[in-house]
Amino acid sequence: MNGDKPPIDMHVHLVGNGRQGSGCWLRVRGWWHKPLANFMLGHIGLRHTELQAEDFDQIYVEHLLQQVRESSLSKLVLLAQDWVYDANGRKIEDAGSFYVPNEYVLKLAREHEEFLPAVSIHPARPDALDELERCLAGGAAMLKLLPNCHNVYCNDERYTKFWERMAQAGLPLLAHTGGEHTVPVVNAAYADPRTLQLPLECGVKVVAAHCATKSGVGDPEYFHIFCEMLEKYPTLYGDSSALATLNRCAHLTKCLRPGLSERVLHGSDFPVPIFGHRLALRGELKREDFKRCQAIKNVIERDYQIKRALGFPDHHFTQAWKVIRKTD
Repeated sequence: MNGDKPPIDMHVHLVGNGRQGSGCWLRVRGWWHKPLANFMLGHIGLRHTELQAEDFDQIYVEHLLQQVRESSLSKLVLLAQDWVYDANGRKIEDAGSFYVPNEYVLKLAREHEEFLPAVSIHPARPDALDELERCLAGGAAMLKLLPNCHNVYCNDERYTKFWERMAQAGLPLLAHTGGEHTVPVVNAAYADPRTLQLPLECGVKVVAAHCATKSGVGDPEYFHIFCEMLEKYPTLYGDSSALATLNRCAHLTKCLRPGLSERVLHGSDFPVPIFGHRLALRGELKREDFKRCQAIKNVIERDYQIKRALGFPDHHFTQAWKVIRKTD
């Protein structure tokens, strides 16, 4: 293990409908996203009708607490979700499918020791630096962005001061890389991990979520580019979130290779559905392990057990502690 640190899941999504005053909102629209949302809720053990319930936000948080308390993980890093902005810092009101305020994740982390807060700040926001300071003071452990969905070109030199302040504060950037089909994409080109070079050059610890793997058949392949970048940038990491899924698992066992294993952190991407079927068909997951893991109802634990069965070592589940900001 990483010292005495226990296992941690550093990629867990928080959602809410805001009817209890959390400030969250959800826009589940379109022929694809509505059935996908219903399927994801059923997969994690919630009814799709609860999405519109007055107390959905509370239901979701309590379900997360139950999941982590009944799992092998000690803590979850909860991800906020900022609005979409244009390059000039103007909010794009009709873009995005969900919003989770920074104050909400900071509040939940104060109330529950199982949670660590990952805030979300679009660096083009007029108040980006002020909001960053507020979140640092509030105990932010990480900052999360989906550049291709948030419309963030991270190499824009106008964001240099923002990245430098993050580096100074020891706040890592968790940035989505690779294809995306669960959240609306604004600029697909920003899925390329090479768009993260400026924050890396500013000294930010950057975690390339999903190790830049493909999500859909037609997505560009960036995994090899991510691997090349690891050699150049010592503060670049990846995470294994959503890699135990049907669509992203092609490169999961490659993350066990020496030199790569030490730079990939454990994450589940909850509530994204976790299935071991393709891994079993490829012969990477033994039949008995597949059956055992698929029988686990707790999705956070299932993801952990699949990776254990594949041979991921202790340090995979603890090395995120070396990256996230120390808040105590």
